Amino acid sequence: MVTFKDLVFEDHNIQGIKSRHKFDNGFEISVVAGEHMYPTPKKNLESPEDYSSFEVGVFDNDGEWATHKFLPNEHNDVVGWQERGDINSLMLLIQSEDLINKI
Repeated sequence: MVTFKDLVFEDHNIQGIKSRHKFDNGFEISVVAGEHMYPTPKKNLESPEDYSSFEVGVFDNDGEWATHKFLPNEHNDVVGWQERGDINSLMLLIQSEDLINKI
C-alpha cells in the first residue's frame, strides 16, 4: 500500500510544495502546502517535514473532483489541515478495492 511517506514532493507553481500520486485504480491524490493553501504552518516552506498538516484533494479517472466520494462529510473539493495520519487513512480508502467497487 502507498502511504504518505511514499509521496514525492516538488515545488508548487504558486509557491509552496505539491505531490500528486495516481493509484493503480485510476484515482489520484493531490497533497499541497504553502501560503495560499490550508496547511500548518501557512507559509511557503521547502520540505514536507516543515509542515504538520496539508491540503488534500482527490480526482477520479476523468480528472474530476472525487474528494467527496471518500470523505462524504466534506462538501468542498479540497480539505485543509490534514495531518499525515489523516492522509494515510484517506490513501488507504482510495486503494481499498471494496470501497472502489461501491463507488
